[in-house]
Amino acid sequence: MGRLGISIYPDRMGIEETKEYIKLASKYGFQRIFTSFLQIKGDQDQVVARFKDLIEYGKSLGMDTMVDMNPKLFKQLGVSYDNLKFFHDIGAWAVRLDEGFTGMEEARMTHNPYGLKVEVNMSRGTHYIDQIMDYAPDRQNLIGSHNFYPQRYTGLGLDYFKQTSQQYRRHNINTAAFVNAPSGSVGPWPLQEGMVSLEMHRGQSLFTQIMHLKMLGLIDDILISNAGVSEADLKEAAAAFNASQPTVRVIADAGLTDTERKIIFDSQHTYRGDHSDYVLRSTMTRVWYKDEDVPARHTDPIHKGDVLVMNNEYAQYKAETQIALQDLENNGRVNVVGHVAPTDMMLLETLQPWSDFRMIEGSGTRAAFED
Repeated sequence: MGRLGISIYPDRMGIEETKEYIKLASKYGFQRIFTSFLQIKGDQDQVVARFKDLIEYGKSLGMDTMVDMNPKLFKQLGVSYDNLKFFHDIGAWAVRLDEGFTGMEEARMTHNPYGLKVEVNMSRGTHYIDQIMDYAPDRQNLIGSHNFYPQRYTGLGLDYFKQTSQQYRRHNINTAAFVNAPSGSVGPWPLQEGMVSLEMHRGQSLFTQIMHLKMLGLIDDILISNAGVSEADLKEAAAAFNASQPTVRVIADAGLTDTERKIIFDSQHTYRGDHSDYVLRSTMTRVWYKDEDVPARHTDPIHKGDVLVMNNEYAQYKAETQIALQDLENNGRVNVVGHVAPTDMMLLETLQPWSDFRMIEGSGTRAAFED
């Protein structure tokens, strides 16, 4: 079972404010903390003491902290890769290597006597993880995480993200990726345009980002990259992360009938395996609701993402649920009852045949969908 995480930046938030944020995240089941030493400035001893205080506070609430490092910073702190006592002494759970070494050093670090995890940068790609594995690391202490990218259009493409993530999955290494909270205002750098691992997540809701990562099936732990996140966003993140199956938000048509509402929102849906290029079919609803009245209503032309219920005119198909995968004509036997929320279209495109899924009601209007 994967874990949810937050990020903290003590140089940009006060100690007490940061502790309140950690406490709030723990309330919603967050178990990991990311922080970075890459921005250390000022009195080094004071800075390290501040980090230690926060790491220990997180630990008291059951949260594990990883510290982001690079080779230059090892020298600055007077720390050697073959002696990780410094990180043990400040209470860290893991050391993240933003740049890393040659593979030999990473492997040796995993054999540290403190049980510290060594988290390597999955976004590097190439054969980096294979180089590490060549030196026989302690696999229990080796984990990976993707970078996050504060500048627009610089995040990872989906194919590359899948490719690099699969390299780690093949070695059964715990994986992590970052998402960005719309309400978060604090990051490690003065400028950030959304700190995401996947570029396609930039500007999307936490629900969509987290659900998408879960549906890809390649990432264990998901961390919110920015700090100062609202309680509403933390709650939404936890709901998406803990959902037992893929969930898609639907903007319901204003005239939705009680029967249509039951069919769409109260039913367990399954993406029929003998699938079509035109519609995603959830056919069991026509069995469960075969005796219900589904009069023809809102039989407008069909657009990609529309949620459909076959009406009384469709004989044995009455009450079947479908989602349009492209624009289609309507023969008058199909009620357009809602629309997949625009931000959740990537979820629709990721859903696999034979997958169970649910639809929940989202906010918005048809006009917003069409815009």
